[in-house]
Amino acid sequence: MTKFGTVLTSRQAGKEAYAAFLPTLAHLGKNEAVLVDFEGVSTFSPSWGDEFLTPLQKKFGGRVTLRNVTNPSVSLTIATLEQLNSSKFKIA
Repeated sequence: MTKFGTVLTSRQAGKEAYAAFLPTLAHLGKNEAVLVDFEGVSTFSPSWGDEFLTPLQKKFGGRVTLRNVTNPSVSLTIATLEQLNSSKFKIA
């Protein structure tokens, strides 16, 4: 995630990050996992996450695994998104 910065806060930036990231997944095999690593991320807002993680989970479902989510900003945002979307993320 640090490819997109360490402070991930605006809805527009999340949408742009998702659009930039999606082509890298075009060649993903049907059973390959999508690992999202939050190492180095200091701030992660629900608006950014809703534009990046929510469509990623809708597209790839249980193949999405989140890693290094112990930062309170990251963990609280993930919990918020899970509640809003009534779905759980897989955490490694």
